[in-house]
Amino acid sequence: MTREFDIQLFAAPENLQLQTTAASLNTNATTSSSLSAENKTFYDMELLKNAEPELVHDQFGQKRNIPKGKGKTIEFRRYSSLPKATTALVEGVTPSGQSLTVTALTATVSQYGGYVTISDILDMTAIDNNIVEATQLLGSQAGRTLDTITREVINAGTNVMWPPKTGTGGAQTAVTDRDELDATSKLTTDIIFKAINQLKRNNVKPVDGQNYVCIIPPDVVLDIMLSDAWKDVTKYSRPDQIFKGEIGMIGNCRFVETSEAKIWKGGGTEPSGLAVYSCLFIGKGAYGVTEIEGGGLETIVKQLGSAGTADPLNQRATVGWKGVKTAKILSDDAIVRVECVSSLSSTATAN
Repeated sequence: MTREFDIQLFAAPENLQLQTTAASLNTNATTSSSLSAENKTFYDMELLKNAEPELVHDQFGQKRNIPKGKGKTIEFRRYSSLPKATTALVEGVTPSGQSLTVTALTATVSQYGGYVTISDILDMTAIDNNIVEATQLLGSQAGRTLDTITREVINAGTNVMWPPKTGTGGAQTAVTDRDELDATSKLTTDIIFKAINQLKRNNVKPVDGQNYVCIIPPDVVLDIMLSDAWKDVTKYSRPDQIFKGEIGMIGNCRFVETSEAKIWKGGGTEPSGLAVYSCLFIGKGAYGVTEIEGGGLETIVKQLGSAGTADPLNQRATVGWKGVKTAKILSDDAIVRVECVSSLSSTATAN
């Protein structure tokens, strides 16, 4: 006999617990202690499917697979530009060649993970709905977690710009640090073009060969999308060729919106009562990230009773994820961070 379960999800700051209040168990359930290879692949794919939409910051990084059998260190490579070849060629004379200059940049990968507990017998031999639902929630958690790892790394870049303060009569005062911003220091088309100009002056190539990218929070989008220069993504000639989260463009900068964009507030380095937002202007080759496919992210399922003495009455099964992640800035010149406020700064919270 099978009875229904009431499944509730409780989120705590450091843990996520899935609990079931059950009248009884399915007495006909198969209780194998380990997943079949086919089911493991299915759950891993479900985890990836729900994690990938959250990885907005990852999509513009140089991708590297997780190293296998090589410890915790991964290597990214940065190639230096070649100097101009302005010496005229002489007929019959082979000119001297040039060597590529490669800088190896290493980063250490770390493991991250989370799990939920389920007080139900899990079916390890077929697709179990409890595991599927838990995996969907865990996939979103994994994606947001790993995206934050990348976000924090690339927000540590050294090229920073701040919009000026605007006083009575339109007079502007330059801002030289985050805590000097006020409610008038919003992102404008003028600041956008200055950030793009900085990338161009640094000889940074556009991400897609023509356009740079800005990762921007929703609150700041409200301050720029009514500009005459704004072109909505629905007006693109090729709307099928858009980035994850892309919403529009100004000039040759494509804007990618995410609620996970960095926000500072109440940390002592911001103006009192106002949130400060990070808008990341990015060019090609700015940073590197590890892939979540190919071993970077996996599902782990434990059956009731598999915990031994830690679960003496066989009351808890678990579904979890474990990921390996790192990110590394490869070229500070290719990232310009604009720190600004928005019309919603007073109600926003830090993330």
